[in-house]
Amino acid sequence: MEVFIHNLPQQTSEKQLDKFFRNTLSALNVTVFHCQKLGKPGLATLTFLDPSHALLFLKVYGKYDSHIHGSSPPSELRHLGKVIQCVLSRNKPNTYLLRILEEEKKKQHNASRKAATAPKPKLERKIEVSELSCGSWDFVGSDLVFVPYFTNDRGGDVRFGKKSLAILIGKPTTHRVEVPYSSINSVTRGATGGLSLTFTLFEAPRTYAVKDTNAADAASLMLRLSFAYRQRPPSSKIKWTRVTCINKSYESVFSNCFVYRLTIPQSAFATADALKKAREIPSITLWPTTIRQPVRPFASELTRLSSALASSYGGIPWVLKFQMQRLVQFGYLSPSRVVELLSEVFQMTKRSDLKTCLAAVQKLFGQLPYQGPDTETDVFKLETLVQVLKQNETAVKNEDPRLSRAKQHKNNNLALIHRVIVTPAGTYPYGPDEEPMNRVLRKYAQYLDFFLKVTFADEDGDQLRFYPGVSHDEIYHDRFKKVLSGVINIAGRGFEFLGFSHSSLRAQTCWFMAPFTHNGTFIHAGLVIKGLGDFSKIRTPAKCAARIGQAFSDTLTAVNIPSDCVENMDDVERSGRVFSDGCGVISQSIQQRIFKQYSVSQKLKPTVFQIRYAGAKGMISVDPRLNGDVLGLRPSMVKFPSDAHDIEICNSGINPLSMYLNRQLIKILEDLGVEDGVFLHLQEIAVERLRTVTRSPVNAAHFLRQSHVGDMAHIPELIEKLSDLGLSFLSDDFLRDMLELAILVQLRALKHRARILVDDGVTLYGIMDETGYLEEGQIFCVTATDTKKRKVLQGRVAVTRCPALHPGDIQIAYAVDVPVNSPLRFLHNCVVFSQKGERDLPSQLSGGDLDGDLFNIIQYPGLLPKFVAEPADYPRVTPLEIETTVERHHMADFFIQFMENDQLGRIATMHQVLADQLSNGTCHPSCLLLASKHSTAVDFSKTGIPVDLTDLPKYSKFRPDFMAPGPRVILDQGQAKFDGDDETVDLENDEEYPDDSPTEPGLLQYYKSDRILGKLYRAIDEESFLASIQGGPRTGSASRKEQSVLDKLWLHVKRESRGVDWIQHSSWAREIKETYEDSLIEIMSQYSMNPSQYLTEVEVFVGDILGRYGPQSKRQRDASLGMRDRFERDARFIVDCIIKEDQSAEGAKSKEALPRSIACLSVAVTESRPRRQVGTLRSFGYVAAAVCLREMAHVEGYQVFKLPKVGISGRVPQLRA
Repeated sequence: MEVFIHNLPQQTSEKQLDKFFRNTLSALNVTVFHCQKLGKPGLATLTFLDPSHALLFLKVYGKYDSHIHGSSPPSELRHLGKVIQCVLSRNKPNTYLLRILEEEKKKQHNASRKAATAPKPKLERKIEVSELSCGSWDFVGSDLVFVPYFTNDRGGDVRFGKKSLAILIGKPTTHRVEVPYSSINSVTRGATGGLSLTFTLFEAPRTYAVKDTNAADAASLMLRLSFAYRQRPPSSKIKWTRVTCINKSYESVFSNCFVYRLTIPQSAFATADALKKAREIPSITLWPTTIRQPVRPFASELTRLSSALASSYGGIPWVLKFQMQRLVQFGYLSPSRVVELLSEVFQMTKRSDLKTCLAAVQKLFGQLPYQGPDTETDVFKLETLVQVLKQNETAVKNEDPRLSRAKQHKNNNLALIHRVIVTPAGTYPYGPDEEPMNRVLRKYAQYLDFFLKVTFADEDGDQLRFYPGVSHDEIYHDRFKKVLSGVINIAGRGFEFLGFSHSSLRAQTCWFMAPFTHNGTFIHAGLVIKGLGDFSKIRTPAKCAARIGQAFSDTLTAVNIPSDCVENMDDVERSGRVFSDGCGVISQSIQQRIFKQYSVSQKLKPTVFQIRYAGAKGMISVDPRLNGDVLGLRPSMVKFPSDAHDIEICNSGINPLSMYLNRQLIKILEDLGVEDGVFLHLQEIAVERLRTVTRSPVNAAHFLRQSHVGDMAHIPELIEKLSDLGLSFLSDDFLRDMLELAILVQLRALKHRARILVDDGVTLYGIMDETGYLEEGQIFCVTATDTKKRKVLQGRVAVTRCPALHPGDIQIAYAVDVPVNSPLRFLHNCVVFSQKGERDLPSQLSGGDLDGDLFNIIQYPGLLPKFVAEPADYPRVTPLEIETTVERHHMADFFIQFMENDQLGRIATMHQVLADQLSNGTCHPSCLLLASKHSTAVDFSKTGIPVDLTDLPKYSKFRPDFMAPGPRVILDQGQAKFDGDDETVDLENDEEYPDDSPTEPGLLQYYKSDRILGKLYRAIDEESFLASIQGGPRTGSASRKEQSVLDKLWLHVKRESRGVDWIQHSSWAREIKETYEDSLIEIMSQYSMNPSQYLTEVEVFVGDILGRYGPQSKRQRDASLGMRDRFERDARFIVDCIIKEDQSAEGAKSKEALPRSIACLSVAVTESRPRRQVGTLRSFGYVAAAVCLREMAHVEGYQVFKLPKVGISGRVPQLRA
């Protein structure tokens, strides 16, 4: 039952209101209810699960009938001095809210039973603060001191929430500083000069200013008149403005100093002491904190450093100065200490080559701890740093020459690129890291250090999030725009905006460059763009940026194709539709030339390629009817004129891709008549596959191969060979940890993303039938691999592509075979669409085309829709044009506009919620409207027109349970565990957290969905599943006296290799191990969401980054792909170092492969040592073991004998290399 509340004070927040009514209703013994403020000021509703509770409340404080006026309630209800009026609402309560309250009732009942035995004490989480300081740690002798570079004595308070703390500055509040607990490295409690709490952070906090209601300058007025402003919440709802820092005069302090000290008045001592009982707050260490005033302002320190880098030590190569500046900006060393260290670095450049110097400096990032109470004082002394640098220099020089040559062997399709992340608070340098090549980088391959990849993000590396009560105008239009229109100065070199690709735009990443001289010509950003092609006729900044962006697309290889090989072809058009949109052809000779330079290991040559050529983009397929060197391009492929003559490969149909369902597809299929049992059955098959992985070594090895985990390190083969020796992978901690995490990642994808494998399905690139054989509604779909025979799909199939929001995005087609003599017979790993009919099939599927789109083909009978819907046919949006030639500043402005107005994720989320709540799901007009807006949002990157959000359908804040984040996974000494923290709302105890956060306006509430996605979600209990596969004994730290699997294997290898002289390679093996672990640590740092919080070794080895809260974010999934590729390349490199004469792909097998591998295994087992920041790394031993057993198997006369349970015995022939 719902009660209508009016005459509320306008300034009260929903959280304050909830607390007020909770106290009021507790006197009536009512605990299950929901309070919600309405859009109009002074109005709210109270919803009760039990109607008798509503009537009781009205009997005491209100009226039964909303039509009755004049009568007074028995008791007057006042809030903030105003009399509140309560009447029975005419509206029925929200169905989904009642489901939430039903679950809350059960939760309260269970909690009350627990509380009866162990009552939970309530903590005061709001503490008065008299002073706030921001600065850094330093050492005076052996004493740790805090150096404040900024101090604010206006007072305030600090409030501790569930996930973060907030420092409110001033009385009344003027600023708010939010610190996520995940960004805290340490908390110290000191008593010097009064009680203090000092927080050492990994990253800058988020800062907000209370909205200035009087601010109405000309710029903000123009912004309000713009179309983009309509995408934002009404100004009346804006309470906070995101700002760069508390005081702009101290911007350099807040962007580089991550130590915050709060002085607590004596009256708050007891409250502060009690905080140690709060589980979610990081542990507090008692440490006397001495304050030392700075010698000079921090800005002066930075100026002194910049001057030293630019002039005093100008002879130091820029790549080295870049690393020295990194040491400062991530808080490893102070600017003054780096200035002192520059002298030693300069001397090092005189006696050693650049690669040695660079390697010596880069090692510091893994050797220096983050400063704080638990660090050793001697580490940061100048003499210690100089000594460490010299040791690093010597170690690099003493590397085995073979290993040094191997490190210099480069992949020509990868470039080492320096990166920068620009956040609201600061600009942070990273890298250099391996990046795929593109046209610009290939053209100026000698000048890669003059190019910079720049990402705009929040302090934690994620994109800035939209919050209803927060304005980001200052960040977008001041902070970010100044960076894009100005110069990023790093270590004395200035970089300016260059451009971005379509994919990098969505990742809010672009390219900058510094000018340089090439062959006597001064090369700057404008000249680089001019050399890419003629863009003068394009008047749309978004489209111009997209066309220029073709040159920045990641490409795997480039093959020169002279322009006289190009043949112009006509597009196939009918009824205003382009059936050949984005696809062309090549001859077999061109295919052969591409394959020679295409770095793939498959024997089966791809026959379809996604390409860039001059100003053209799209797909090309092999046509065996063409003679000589022929590249056929259509007008729909050519976007601008260009003189470039390299055909660049973005991707190709090397292998057929697996087909996975997702939430969007499942919801549409449900609405098209597919029965629930089909999805539940497919999910149960997937879960059972995961459940059986650890039941046998064959299953485990098969799973790892299918998941592409440890392939390059031969781990699947290792598990099988260990079994042959009688050694179980289940008795090995590392192998179990790796398998369990890989299984859990896939299980979480099933539960939280509904990512269900469809065996009778495939994902392929699409092209057009060049022969005209296929009829309307027919497709030709053929797959093949090196290990699987050619397969032609035949029969009725469903065809779709992602993202799919409209019910017509899934269509039925008929897969047919073609005549034996058809040129289509030459193709594989693609889906060929007909060129006949009134409308091409690709355009019916989420507005697809043939320039590189992937299509899903489903043959599984149970998933074929009972009926289909008419496909969407959205009108083409006319791009926004300007009256002049598009310049770089226009494209930079569009980059800002896109970051600010990209609403793709928000619309998709809204669609998912409404599709679950509305009776006819995705077919409902509200969902169809959102599907249309989603299409507009997709095209925004090319048209420059953002989606209009002013006519969005009404949107409930209650969400289905399958959208809940779920518990967080942590790795405890490598083993996956759930931390048990419930991220969903706790209506009973939420009042304990006293804050109204602008970024958490109220925790989301989830109801039990009765649709198929809810049923799939609840069918998986991930915690009990993990417990079931983790059952059984583990060696664990308590039983390290027992021999590990590697120990037993090493005894076996040592016994059976008596005739092999491997000891001579021991020194070299140590270097190989160090090289492997250095690369591993680099990945653990590079792909972490924070540079000072390393990923775990198991995450890197498995190739998946765990989500901080719940399942992986999209950013983490994308980063995981890059991390996996990087680790596989490094693992392959290490394996090649062991087994080959040189480390090229064509390198001959070394006669020393077996003794080298034995030496590596020996070093791994007998010489493990902890590495600074990450502890003892374990995985190298398994790489070495896998290679060693493979090489032993290649020796003539060697046989595998199972090892007895006690000791190692069994007589086998002695091995000889």
